[in-house]
Amino acid sequence: MKPMHAPASRIAYVFTSKAGMLKSLGSAAALETGEEDGEPPPDLLAECDSEETIRAVQTTLEEQYIVYPVESDADAYEHLRRLKPDLVFNMAERLEGRNRESHIPTICEILGLAYTGSDPLTLGICLDKAMGKEILSYHHIANAPFITVEDPGDVPDHLMLPAMVKPMYEGSSKGIKDNCLVHTREQLQERVKEIIALYQQPVIVETFLPGREFTVGVLGNWPDLEILPIVEIDHSSLPKGAAPIYSYEAKWIWDTPEMPLNIFSCPAAVSAELQRDIEDLVRRTWRVLGLRDWARIDVRLDAEGRPHILEINPLPGILPNVEDNSCLPKAARAAGYTYSQLIHRVVRAALDRKEKEHEQTVDQDRRRLQRV
Repeated sequence: MKPMHAPASRIAYVFTSKAGMLKSLGSAAALETGEEDGEPPPDLLAECDSEETIRAVQTTLEEQYIVYPVESDADAYEHLRRLKPDLVFNMAERLEGRNRESHIPTICEILGLAYTGSDPLTLGICLDKAMGKEILSYHHIANAPFITVEDPGDVPDHLMLPAMVKPMYEGSSKGIKDNCLVHTREQLQERVKEIIALYQQPVIVETFLPGREFTVGVLGNWPDLEILPIVEIDHSSLPKGAAPIYSYEAKWIWDTPEMPLNIFSCPAAVSAELQRDIEDLVRRTWRVLGLRDWARIDVRLDAEGRPHILEINPLPGILPNVEDNSCLPKAARAAGYTYSQLIHRVVRAALDRKEKEHEQTVDQDRRRLQRV
């Protein structure tokens, strides 16, 4: 039997493509025209990997490994069972359900396969915004006050405004439109009703944090974390009249490769004290939530300039081109990594982690035998 810490030579690369998800959900034409179960959200496929990203990651992995591409559809289990790779490079987010990001890691654990990134529990907690915030709050890690709403008629009469209204279980700014920053109760009611109807899930309503916004890339494993240069999101670069948030429009419509928004600065111009506070917040969040190998953590300041956790992204986007304004690759470039080096750094983090876990298991077995 091959030891767990043997170098990987065969990698299964699991991704979620737009074409693959449309095929798994049914007729693309029906989805596009809304003929099945009502019209889908316009940002239905926002979290799917682009063909360009899929090719870029595969090409990079092939520099050092034999690579087997695997779509994260219903056939993924059988493909992985048959392949028995040394490592699974997991980028799969899938489309449906609050546990969708946990599907591929769960399969890997059933099959006894090593894989990159966080485990199923952490992925599920981070996707469920309310559950993640509850855990952070228990550990006294700052995040915006919030409520959850499952029915539009249940919005409390007294809420601190302005507020942000978001779908509970989405990423990539899905459902977070420019109008999700609400200033009146009427706007709040409208957004809650719209999001519940469109995404068929509860909403989270957060007190709006009016300060500066940052995102922080992290590589490695506790306690040896590599915190990449902080990226700041400059809201003043948004179109005139836009809400000061990194909305779906800001991420996918106003910012294009042809006309990129000058919205990011990296490294962010922050004081040594603020950098220390942000990095400390990120480290504590990483440890409490059990993140692994790589992640991107969004942070926003309150009116007094104190950093709060905004979102946790344990499967961060890694669009390959500079003009794509993808934040983790941007931070990695500022740290001196090429795109290829970033991908290999994640693989190395996963392999080092598995080797350490194997050594710990061997030590535990040795102690048990000594006691016997």
